[in-house]
Amino acid sequence: MTLATPLTEAAPPTDATPVLSVRDLRISFPSEAGPVEAVRGVSFDLLPGRTLGIVGESGSGKSATAMGIMGLLPPSATLSGEVLLGGRNLIGLGDKELSGVRGNSIGMVFQDPLSALTPIYSVGRLLCDTLRVHQDLTKRAAWEQAVELLDLVGIPDPRERAKSFPHEFSGGMRQRVVIAMAIANKPSVLVADEPTTALDVTVQAQILDVLRLAQAETGAGLVLITHDLGVVAGHADDIAVMYAGRLVERAGVEELFRRPTMPYTARLLAAVPTVDSGVHRPLVPIGGEPPTLAGLPPGCPFASRCAVALDACRTDEPGLREITGHGHVACLRADEIAAGTLDPAGSGTPLDEPAESARTRVGDVVLRVEDLVKTFPVTKGAVLKRRVATLHAVNRVSFELRAGETLGLVGESGSGKTTTLLEILRLRRPESGRIEIAGTEVGAAQSPARIRELRQNVQIVMQDPLGALDPRLPVFQLLAEPLRAVGRDRESIRSRIHELLALVGLDASVSDRFPAALSGGQRQRVGIARALAAEPKLLALDEPLSALDVSVQAGVINLLARLKRELGLAYLVVAHDLAVVRYISDRIAVMYLGHIVETGNTETIFSDPRHPYTRALLSAIPVPDPQRERTRERIVLEGELPSAARPPAGCVFVDRCPLYRLADEGVRRLCRTQRPVPAQVPGQPGHEYACHAG
Repeated sequence: MTLATPLTEAAPPTDATPVLSVRDLRISFPSEAGPVEAVRGVSFDLLPGRTLGIVGESGSGKSATAMGIMGLLPPSATLSGEVLLGGRNLIGLGDKELSGVRGNSIGMVFQDPLSALTPIYSVGRLLCDTLRVHQDLTKRAAWEQAVELLDLVGIPDPRERAKSFPHEFSGGMRQRVVIAMAIANKPSVLVADEPTTALDVTVQAQILDVLRLAQAETGAGLVLITHDLGVVAGHADDIAVMYAGRLVERAGVEELFRRPTMPYTARLLAAVPTVDSGVHRPLVPIGGEPPTLAGLPPGCPFASRCAVALDACRTDEPGLREITGHGHVACLRADEIAAGTLDPAGSGTPLDEPAESARTRVGDVVLRVEDLVKTFPVTKGAVLKRRVATLHAVNRVSFELRAGETLGLVGESGSGKTTTLLEILRLRRPESGRIEIAGTEVGAAQSPARIRELRQNVQIVMQDPLGALDPRLPVFQLLAEPLRAVGRDRESIRSRIHELLALVGLDASVSDRFPAALSGGQRQRVGIARALAAEPKLLALDEPLSALDVSVQAGVINLLARLKRELGLAYLVVAHDLAVVRYISDRIAVMYLGHIVETGNTETIFSDPRHPYTRALLSAIPVPDPQRERTRERIVLEGELPSAARPPAGCVFVDRCPLYRLADEGVRRLCRTQRPVPAQVPGQPGHEYACHAG
């Protein structure tokens, strides 16, 4: 269905009694280097029906604040201050007393729904237990309420699905169950800690709508912790920005996005890839690293990374103070910034050239995929397994990629993106179809020497840089491994490693460090350097930025753009963040249930999407602009992605297609019985889509 995201309802009066008051909250953890001050004097009020968004880089103290409020910190943590819920201070209460509060007066939506749900109980049983712990209900009454809650959060066929177990639900449906548990007893406060991090944009839009509905149903105040500035722009009333364990800016959402007054906030916004206008602007990463929270130096913790810092900033740490017409800011130069006489980003410039200048001249075909098919058997039986169905993961996928070009594969989880990538990287004859790399057909080249040459031509950058790097080896050895594999001698290896570190913007001193001693951005740069070691022609990037903060992400985006320009590389990118995909891709292929349903130039796809699935994906991208995010039209897809073991006979998108519901009977019959053939869009070379109703 299509709907316009409504503006937030009128806020309660400012003299309303807060449902949650946090005063001077301090949390520290022991470490070998001394106490780690994870949260340093955080204070805020949450009013009923309002949403407070808490944003900041990893390690800023956002999740520690949430856990401190909920009383879920480990026993080793030291906690002080006040957390007033209904006038009652939760700090110092025992576990038994807190158990009477959690799930009753305050509910929490966790980041990983699968870990938050007990796997041995059905979701109906989990909801019943949540209700009966705090209410005097019979089993039958609790079950009926559990079914009603599942229906409220949009679980189809709730009475039957209540009997299902968590592993039988998709990620989005599991998160709906967690939200149902959080609101079961109508709490006055909801805490959501990164509730949409691992979800696709379409599922994210659904979950955020469910959260909005849950908040309206209970009248609760919501603390929304997220790193996605587009999410807070669309759903928060007030925003608190955290850095180094404390609040550095707190303001209404409109005021903060219109004129960020803390330099850190301004740099966060400058690092977000927002190209909704179709114009690429340079991303400005935040230089340096966040400070360690064990033994902080005197002064403002952001001073070493701030472009407008004064000498006084390095001696005295500024406290939060009110700025007229804005909010509260912890910065000595806040008045100048608020008055418009000082740019909070200073003279910051991108570390690398902007993506727009990285548009290189397209060269020869590096990768050609024709009618690629990949299936998996669905078996049954513990001892004597028998094949009961076939899962069609990739179905007749075709595309080509040239040197100096980036192709983005996008779509929901389960659409076949990563399977396509892995089929290319296996360097074996595909089940059906044809894969050609640098002019050589995969499968035709069976000699070890030819396969080794193919392997040099295509490399991968993994999603999790820490998991992709051997923790037992220093950076020098990690980069030397692929060079030894291709027969380089010791001297050329040493020379090449220095080249690689300089190429990805790392200091030579990094070569002696182990992966655990590097930041997330440094680890990803090492992963890119390792992939480049053997001078490949094609880089496959599997969600290369999803594990990084937005500020680190900006530096890696600029790095990839520069490398493509300088080395003439071809990139095949799999990603779910469509804002990033638009920023780095020249062409896009949209996948759904193993099929490519639309392909074309990036700007053409974004400005004139033809397939209804593409339109839904694009409309779900959060935009970090409160006015645009809350008034634009969105297409919310109903239902879940069908099973690839039982795909529809006709169009694979028919069960969720908004156009199908509006089409006449003749078109509906076609949609149900015939697979649409990709058609060229008139006047738009290279833009094709497969739809009967489009």
